[in-house]
Amino acid sequence: MPDEGVRGIEAPAKNYDFFVYGTAAALVLGPLFFPTVSPLAGTLAAFGTFAVGFLSRPLGSAVFGPLGDRYGRRPVLLLSLLLTGVATVAVGFVPPYGSIGMAAPVLLLVLRFLQGLGLGGEWGGAVLLTAEHAPERRRGLWAGIPQVGPAVGFLLANGVMLTLSAALSEAQFRSWGWRVPFWAAGVLVTAGLLLRAQLPESPRFRELAERDERAAAPLAEVVRGHWRLVLLTAGGLAVGYAVFYAVTTWSLAYGTERLGVDRTVMLGCVMAAVAVKGAVTPLAAHLGDRFGRRSMCLAGCTGTVLWMFPMVALLRTGRAPLMFLGFLGALLAFVAMLAVTAAYLPELYEPRVRCTGAALGYNLGGVLGGGLTPLVATALSRGDGPPWGVAAYLTGVALLSLGCFALLPETRPTRPAGGTDRPLPRPMEAGEAAAQAPPGTHPGGQGRASTLSRSSAVVSSPRSPAAASRSACFLEA
Repeated sequence: MPDEGVRGIEAPAKNYDFFVYGTAAALVLGPLFFPTVSPLAGTLAAFGTFAVGFLSRPLGSAVFGPLGDRYGRRPVLLLSLLLTGVATVAVGFVPPYGSIGMAAPVLLLVLRFLQGLGLGGEWGGAVLLTAEHAPERRRGLWAGIPQVGPAVGFLLANGVMLTLSAALSEAQFRSWGWRVPFWAAGVLVTAGLLLRAQLPESPRFRELAERDERAAAPLAEVVRGHWRLVLLTAGGLAVGYAVFYAVTTWSLAYGTERLGVDRTVMLGCVMAAVAVKGAVTPLAAHLGDRFGRRSMCLAGCTGTVLWMFPMVALLRTGRAPLMFLGFLGALLAFVAMLAVTAAYLPELYEPRVRCTGAALGYNLGGVLGGGLTPLVATALSRGDGPPWGVAAYLTGVALLSLGCFALLPETRPTRPAGGTDRPLPRPMEAGEAAAQAPPGTHPGGQGRASTLSRSSAVVSSPRSPAAASRSACFLEA
């Protein structure tokens, strides 16, 4: 699978760009760009600029998603990576507040907005190129390969930060050392652009273009016909963002500022947990092919509900092995959802609006979970006692996501009853048969109501019976 290998290799570039800002916000941006307020207020202000990147991601989906549905997934990948990379490198050149005053945080906000705009448009094109090339029964595994990218990007970003933090004095790190990871993004972006230039266009998009079946106004079609599906997927994915950024961003600030743990120790604990998460991502994606995407998401939400209070208790100890254990449990629950998302979201949307719909749902989830979590968690962790409010908040988000996933359909293709020798039907044909089957029956002969026909009415409001089958259909082979 050479094309999927290319996507797996270049995926860390975009994630590096986004994660390096989160680490800098937790460690140094507060005192450098908001020095006139208290340390706590400075951290909140730095996390506020961090949240701006999430707020702009749905806008990026609204801009780049329709381009992907109208003109192809590949051009969107190139444009979005270029925008994200240029904005990231530019952050490394912004002077601090002491040099240019209020212009410094304003520039930081603008660049963070552009960074989120690019990343918001990138995800849909990246996962669709993989998912639409993948064989049907291994789509989860293939689409899960780019999902290793967040772990690799995070490890690269924090590895550079950790090395510089250990090698430089505090004064050197705050003066220029924190800027080096942003400058290094230029190398990754260049490599990513060269790799992406080799990728062929999605065969499913080429088929749509040849048949002239592309949506004339993809965004309007998604908002009008699939808004329930967008909201449910956003609510379902919110917990993944919340858990990940609670571990990788809020905990860094809390551990160093409130518990007095050395910065290198905190980074080491988080990086070790993220490394394990990245290693098990392909396994979790494979389990999604075997047991179902929805089942994995429900399992991940349940694990999150059960683990948030133990995670906070382990973090509170300030002891490296126990903090690592707390982070690892949270990220293993998270990866059960992350690994299958790249296959699950595209399978929920019909091909003509797939890039727009999947990207909108994914990035709105980022606003609900990722953008707000560091701010809310920092506010809730005031005082000298354990931050149980943070655990309660994360548990609440997990319960919300659990309810949303419970209302979504399963999309994993299943074999027809009567043995394994017969070939699987084309997914679109299976979806149409499910929509037309009488109540209480199933086209495969299982004698049960179709999951697709039951759930499509919940998650979408299409304009015709044909659209009803497409709106909750599988990816076509």
